Amino acid sequence: MIKRIFACFAAAITAAGLSIVFTAPCRAEAYAVSRGEAVVEVTSGRLLYEENGDRELPPASTTKILTALIIAEDCDLDVVVEVPKEAAGTEGSSVYLAAGEKITVLDLLYGLMLRSGNDCAVTLSLHHSGSVAAFAECMNERAAKLGAEHSHFANPHGLPAEEHYTTANDLARIAAAALQNDVFSEIVGTEKHTVPDGGCGYARTWQNKNKMLYHYEGADGVKTGYTKEAGRCLVTSATRGGMRIVSAVLNSPNMYERSGELLDSCFAKYSMKRVYSAGCSVYELPTDVPGKICRCRCTDDFCYPLADGEERELETAVILPEMKRLPVHRGEIVGSVEIRLQKQLIFSQKIVSIVDMEKSYFDILREIARTHN
Repeated sequence: MIKRIFACFAAAITAAGLSIVFTAPCRAEAYAVSRGEAVVEVTSGRLLYEENGDRELPPASTTKILTALIIAEDCDLDVVVEVPKEAAGTEGSSVYLAAGEKITVLDLLYGLMLRSGNDCAVTLSLHHSGSVAAFAECMNERAAKLGAEHSHFANPHGLPAEEHYTTANDLARIAAAALQNDVFSEIVGTEKHTVPDGGCGYARTWQNKNKMLYHYEGADGVKTGYTKEAGRCLVTSATRGGMRIVSAVLNSPNMYERSGELLDSCFAKYSMKRVYSAGCSVYELPTDVPGKICRCRCTDDFCYPLADGEERELETAVILPEMKRLPVHRGEIVGSVEIRLQKQLIFSQKIVSIVDMEKSYFDILREIARTHN
């Protein structure tokens, strides 16, 4: 549907003798109506596109991405929680939890992310930290660790509050980190989830509100949001050709269409490339014993999203000493590899020995003989 809408729009533009101009990476002027927007590749965290990406804006219910990540990382998901009075009847979007009913942390996460339950958010925050204020402190600490430098959170659900804001860049970074959590990723990609009766008198079946899951090829998350103050907000993840990217649009009247356009543009511009292959890069390091060589390498491959032509701008530096004194043990760090793109460091990994080597009795005798000559 999104592709059809954009195709018709592009055809109309072409018929009028005009063109869509890209003045920044992945930027399409036709839908540049969000107050802030960004696209990030999930595994590397590379910012592929941004427009007003550092503008501080209210995020509405996209706040719940951070809430869910903290709960998924910190809590036992099988624990059964009794819904407190403070949570039941929370204003705004709700799954209508009843005070005293019992529900697992995992099911609360589904209610939080599929139906945007503010009552789920309060229940989870109280379970985690004892109070909404204490949980907000945890949110700000976690956001800072994730590199969200222009964000501040005052609650776990995103209802309007003073000092509750983020940016498209920060939100995309937070979402990229969250999507690397398997539990979070599975929840936000789920279209429907059923919760057994925990005391409310009936089972609940929740359908995911995120329309991108049903209408955008490769979509696999993340979260919608809306308040009058924040406008329409949407964070969307999608995977194509082995690359997973996440877009964030804040205060975007055409949030689905705009998100689809941003994702399409970045999928067209970038692809995941194997920049470093550990298995194909074995280094030979001389030792202080003539004829004995320490074989070493990195342990992990490295893939990175690159646009056409960017591979030529990569610079790889292998940092090893001129000589390694024995003994050396398998797994011992002996050097490092650094890769830069446009002079910016994008990869750094230790080089380790893949052998155990010691000086033999005869090596020691030869060394003694050399020192006395």
